Amino acid sequence: MTETCFAVSIENNVAHIVLNRPKAFNAMPRAFWNELPVIVNDISDNAKARVIVLSSTGKHFTAGMDISVFTDGDGVSASGGDQYSRAEAFRQFVLTLQGSFNCLDNARMPVIAAIQGGCIGAGVDMTSACDIRYATEDAFFQIAEINIAMTADVGTFPRLCKLIPEGWVRELAYAGRRLPAQRAKEIGLVNDVFATQDAMLAHVMELAGEIASKAPVAIAGSKRMINYARDHAIADGLDYIATWQAGMFSPPHMMEAFAAKAQKRDANFPDLAPVRKKM
Repeated sequence: MTETCFAVSIENNVAHIVLNRPKAFNAMPRAFWNELPVIVNDISDNAKARVIVLSSTGKHFTAGMDISVFTDGDGVSASGGDQYSRAEAFRQFVLTLQGSFNCLDNARMPVIAAIQGGCIGAGVDMTSACDIRYATEDAFFQIAEINIAMTADVGTFPRLCKLIPEGWVRELAYAGRRLPAQRAKEIGLVNDVFATQDAMLAHVMELAGEIASKAPVAIAGSKRMINYARDHAIADGLDYIATWQAGMFSPPHMMEAFAAKAQKRDANFPDLAPVRKKM
């Protein structure tokens, strides 16, 4: 597939996916929603990297969903059938959009978002699906859907309510206000704030490199356990990790970690195996 919305590079086990429509403030046209899951799933399924970094170009991280998604083709304005048939078809369309960001949550490796300028509308949906978020001082987050008489529907509320206090979610959702980067840090949406995009990316790439040096199976297990714990009761989470460890506990990887530390060298862990999706 020829990417039209992204630039993708992989180096030192770190995949860097860059939103690459700066003149359009990285708004998300139809191609975006098709390309992102293909790119992320290819990296994850084929174990092409151990970490994914998601960043952007230009003044703003993303202006959110491009208006063309609503006006091009028949996705939103599905024709045929009565109003109930059209409503059911629209529900399927929304589920398709949601699926485009689920790939970030479901990726076997961590996804780190580096956000500059505006992260608006669907940008909040997308970054909420990432594992870790960083921002520049000029960054802001905005649930902008309410300003065009919409309820945000692609993933903001289910995920954001797990990341920040509910009162903040409600203020942002009801008023459509901007959440500045520093306040986003104070309430836990981003891990840190940087003066410049270059400084932010330098930090993110350093962190990505550190994560990539760890045992990939243990990292994949940690991400799966954290996501499961987020979505289930404590007792369920404890039971699930016990079951996971029964199959995934890896003495050879642990011995390599101990040996590398004793010998003061980098550990050499095997990559994740590609996922076989066809018989």
